[in-house]
Amino acid sequence: MMKKMLWCGLFLLLTAMPIAGCWRTSQGLPDSPSAPATLNISAAVSLKDVLAEIKSNYQAKTQIELVYNFGASGTLQKQIEQGVPADLFISAAPKQMDDLIAKSLVIKETRRNLATNRLVLIVPQNSDSRISGFQDLIMGNSYKFAMGEPEIVPAGQYARQVLSELKIWEEVRGKAVFTKDVRTVLAYVETGNVEAGIVYKTDAVTTNKVRVVETAPQKLHQPIVYPVAIVTSTKQKQAAEKFMEYLLMPESKAVFEKYGFSVEK
Repeated sequence: MMKKMLWCGLFLLLTAMPIAGCWRTSQGLPDSPSAPATLNISAAVSLKDVLAEIKSNYQAKTQIELVYNFGASGTLQKQIEQGVPADLFISAAPKQMDDLIAKSLVIKETRRNLATNRLVLIVPQNSDSRISGFQDLIMGNSYKFAMGEPEIVPAGQYARQVLSELKIWEEVRGKAVFTKDVRTVLAYVETGNVEAGIVYKTDAVTTNKVRVVETAPQKLHQPIVYPVAIVTSTKQKQAAEKFMEYLLMPESKAVFEKYGFSVEK
């Protein structure tokens, strides 16, 4: 009799265990904690400082880990085309985003504009150069100025547009030192390796080693717009959507403005 009772008790215990497990799940309590999502974000290097602060703010509020891949927008575009992992793409110009949309490599419906910028001509802070504006780049042949490679660097594309509109591109292109990204232009001017450089306003304000001598009139180049969109191959679409929402919130817009960008209110 005792043995029969023991077997009955064991049977009841075993049959109750799955029910307990189902109850736990039905109460919204997972059997094991899920790992935090990681977002790979390919972003224009001119956004490096603002996105670093936004990352700190965002990761204090969520378990989502942000991993940035900074570079020239054209280079990042090619990487996405070649299959380099990315969940979000933030370009420094519409062209690279347009090209990826045309190839269905980013999701068109998710595209938003984050901010705008201005193009400036800079010289070393203590320079005694006579360069005080874009037109002065035609003076003499003994100096060099730096700009991004127009084929891959949006700042270089805008710079070429300005110099072309001023009718001096053909005269000055031989003096240009073309770089892989806009931050390299800034470094060349900071160190005095070139007499001048063309960068974004937001790059110039990150250092006290250069000074702005002219801001390019906006009519001389296409609008400097930073679009963002979700990459089609993402496996973290929900997390990417949440981060995009955060980028467009007033808290993030304030950070963009802090670093010299303009945003829509």
